[in-house]
Amino acid sequence: MLPPGLYEQVINTALNRELSEIPDTRKSVAPIDRAEASKVLAQYLADVVQKGLENVADNGGDISTQIGLANQIVNLIQNTTKEADFASLSVDLRAEQLLALLQEQDPRLAVGKTAADLSRPETSIAQSSLFTGAIHEPQMYTELKKEIVSADRIDMLVSFIKWSGLRLLIDELREFTQNGGELRIITTSYMGATDVKAIEELRKLPNTKIKVSYDTKRTRLHAKTYIFCRNTGFTTAYVGSSNLSNAAISSGLEWNVKVTRRDLPETIDKIAATFESYWNSNEFEYYSEDQKERLARALKAEKYFDANNAEVYTMDIAPYSYQQEILDKLEAERAVRGYTRNLVVAATGTGKTVISALDYKRFCKQHPGKVCRLLFVAHREEILRQSLYTFRAVLKDANFGELFVGSYRPEGIDHLFLSIQTFNSQNFTAKTAPDFYDYIVVDEFHHAAAPTYQKL
Repeated sequence: MLPPGLYEQVINTALNRELSEIPDTRKSVAPIDRAEASKVLAQYLADVVQKGLENVADNGGDISTQIGLANQIVNLIQNTTKEADFASLSVDLRAEQLLALLQEQDPRLAVGKTAADLSRPETSIAQSSLFTGAIHEPQMYTELKKEIVSADRIDMLVSFIKWSGLRLLIDELREFTQNGGELRIITTSYMGATDVKAIEELRKLPNTKIKVSYDTKRTRLHAKTYIFCRNTGFTTAYVGSSNLSNAAISSGLEWNVKVTRRDLPETIDKIAATFESYWNSNEFEYYSEDQKERLARALKAEKYFDANNAEVYTMDIAPYSYQQEILDKLEAERAVRGYTRNLVVAATGTGKTVISALDYKRFCKQHPGKVCRLLFVAHREEILRQSLYTFRAVLKDANFGELFVGSYRPEGIDHLFLSIQTFNSQNFTAKTAPDFYDYIVVDEFHHAAAPTYQKL
């Protein structure tokens, strides 16, 4: 019996028999799109042929028997289409696969090496797969090294490039580019996470072009894609969560899909076309030696913390004793006295924003599974930027929160750092319910007596 739900399935004889007993109001069918018919039917036949070949093997047939069945199918197509070219597509009875081919004058031949000595990824370059960082899988960086040395052209689109990650691949990239391979890289200064040293090392490689986006207010590039183009047609691409950092490509629990042209050609084409559109976009500028200082300034401007603390989003931030005392008093006010509106007074520079971030972190732990909507209000853009970075550091989430001030426009308002001016100009009270936010922080609260704060 067919379970209810969505389908996109070719109706065969068995399925048609079952559907004939189901009322029209309970089923939705549509003709196969003529433009898509070849692809749809080929996918259906691939499943049928695979089942047939497995059945041959299950009934004692060897690989030569399976090849015989495959060639019967090829012969049928040739006889039906009357195209002689199909005859050359019969599988050779030796049952072999071509794995590599060297040029006639390849220098490796002169030192006694053969095509069999070529390095190749452990995972298939013809079938797509998924990397999850599991123990039994090859590490991401070891696969990338093997993809690099076997590629003809490489395109990388990564939001962050750390020296800790690049140093794992730099030898292979150097060999690749010195042998004539073309390398193109797109990255950004977003969050200040990229290392200037890494970009400089890449710039020194031959046949290498780098483009950088400095406008992180508009261009928030989070994509991580590594494309390995091969003239043989066996192009592969890794798309997922791994930036070019040590943790992301070695030990982190990152998920990445390896896409191959052989089984997902349209996806590879879309990846390549999107990369080209970014490469030709005005958002991304060529990086050269004279851009080093500009990049360094842009990265520093993106950070609230010192440049030596680039890994701040992986560190635990613990309160000082006097901050912990305030946090304990806040908890007591809520838990014992039931007061949820509290005023924190402390001298300038004592970390009131850190206290609010730590208190919010505790609030989130007390309400697991909930969005825990946050509104942080201040009267200056600089305060909002610094407060956002503080919350990101305490929560260890480089993507937490959004700014709504000046030229910054958020994509959502669940975790918002908002100026009081924008609050009033956007008529925020009319656009959100009074109980929309679970946790509200008003910085520099002595301004609250002003008329502009009354609606808030």
